[in-house]
Amino acid sequence: MIRFLRTNWAEKLLAIAAAAVLWLNFAAQTDLAGMLAAPLQFRHYPGDLEISSAVIESIQAEVRGSAGQLRDLNGKLSAVIDLATVTSPGERTFTIGTRDLNLPGGVKLVRTVPAQVRLTFEKRARRFLQVEIPFSGQLKDGVTIGRIEVDPPMLEIIGPESKVNAARNPMSDPLDLGSVEDGSEHRLSVYNAEPEVRFVNAPSVKVKVHATTAR
Repeated sequence: MIRFLRTNWAEKLLAIAAAAVLWLNFAAQTDLAGMLAAPLQFRHYPGDLEISSAVIESIQAEVRGSAGQLRDLNGKLSAVIDLATVTSPGERTFTIGTRDLNLPGGVKLVRTVPAQVRLTFEKRARRFLQVEIPFSGQLKDGVTIGRIEVDPPMLEIIGPESKVNAARNPMSDPLDLGSVEDGSEHRLSVYNAEPEVRFVNAPSVKVKVHATTAR
């Protein structure tokens, strides 16, 4: 056995290396199936419409191909839904297929989970809402608030028509009364509770307080 290992050892190492290369190549070409995550994306989004229904972030795609192909696709796959046919409000159903996933040659789509995506479209609407300022803490001794100026007093929101119409006045972060003095200014962020609705401009206001202090 020892003699066998000592003779022609270079040729034996070369044969082992060649066998390893052949095995790795075979493994890379073996036909496998796997589930890959594909983020959901949209093409040709209609300019005057909004999606008002809940939208999933990604789908699972079961694909079949070589081990190397599946390895290369992992983390790079996306499902792109074309919205070019959506021209008016209403519900639309989209079936996800091979074309939507843009699979490379040699990789076949077995199925997607879910197989279809149903979306509800509404007209885009805008609306101005008054910002409400809540308070926290207590005023310092002798301090009395006369009036409060909010700039801007109203913020514009945009989104699906039904969501915009149902939206309530947004609220700022609480104004700390303990920090209030005459002429003091406070920059406060504004929160909107409706997730499908967004602010047109920066969601913040400047609050100026006019107060008096007892002598």
